[in-house]
Amino acid sequence: MSNAAGPMIEMAAVSKWYSPQFQVLKDCTTSVAKGEVVVVCGPSGSGKSTLIKCVNALEPFQAGTIRVDGINLSDPGTDLPKLRARIGMVFQHFELFPHLRITENLCLAQEKVLGRSRDEAMAKGKALLDRVGLSEHAGKFPGQLSGGQQQRVAIARALAMDPIAMLFDEPTSALDPEMITEVLDVMVELAREGMTMMVVTHEMGFARKVAHRVIFMDRGEIIEDRNKEEFFGSPRSDRAQLFLSKILAH
Repeated sequence: MSNAAGPMIEMAAVSKWYSPQFQVLKDCTTSVAKGEVVVVCGPSGSGKSTLIKCVNALEPFQAGTIRVDGINLSDPGTDLPKLRARIGMVFQHFELFPHLRITENLCLAQEKVLGRSRDEAMAKGKALLDRVGLSEHAGKFPGQLSGGQQQRVAIARALAMDPIAMLFDEPTSALDPEMITEVLDVMVELAREGMTMMVVTHEMGFARKVAHRVIFMDRGEIIEDRNKEEFFGSPRSDRAQLFLSKILAH
C-alpha cells in the first residue's frame, strides 16, 4: 500500500547495538519526503552507513521504528525481500557480478525478482545504460570497465528495478578523483528528476548542489538535521563546525 501523504522514509528513535558495550545508533529520528534528497555526513565511524543500511533492512536494529512508503520494517508480516527490491542500493564497491556481462548484471534481478521477460529486461537495461552513458559497453565484463563506469552500471542496475527510493553508501569513496564527477553527474540528474535519495557522502559540493537537507552524525547520533543553507551557513554544533572546517579546507 502506498503512503502518498506521508514521508517516503520515516525513522523514529532507531537504536542499534553491535554488543551490549557498543551502541552504533542512538535514538535516530528523521524522515525523507517523496522526491527529497538528503545527504548524510559525519566523521568516519559515526554510524552513517549503518543508518541507511537499516532503511532497507540490510542491517537489523533493536529499538525504534522505520517505515518505508508506510510499511513498517519491524512488522513480522512485512515481506522484507519484496520491500528491499523496491529500494535501490548503491554501495561503495559496485557489487557487480564479475563473471557476468554488463547486460546480464542489469537483467538478472529484473527477471528473477520482478518476473520480467528477457526482452523486457534487456530493453530496460539498454535504456538505462544509454542514460548513464555506457551503451557501447553492454557486452563487456565489469573488470573491463573503470571504477567510475562500474559505479554507473551499479546505479543503472538499481534503477532497473523501478525503485521508490535510492540509497547511496559512499558511492564515490573508492574511485579515483577523475572518476568521481562522472558518477556524481548521474546522481545530480537523478535528483533533478525527483528521485527520493539518501546519500552518505563526503562530497560537499554534491550536497550544496542538490541536497534539500543535510544530516550530520557523530558517535551514532544525529547531531544536526537541517536544510543545506542553514547547515553550511551556520552549523549549530561545534562538532559540525569542526567537520566542515576540515572537509571544506581541501
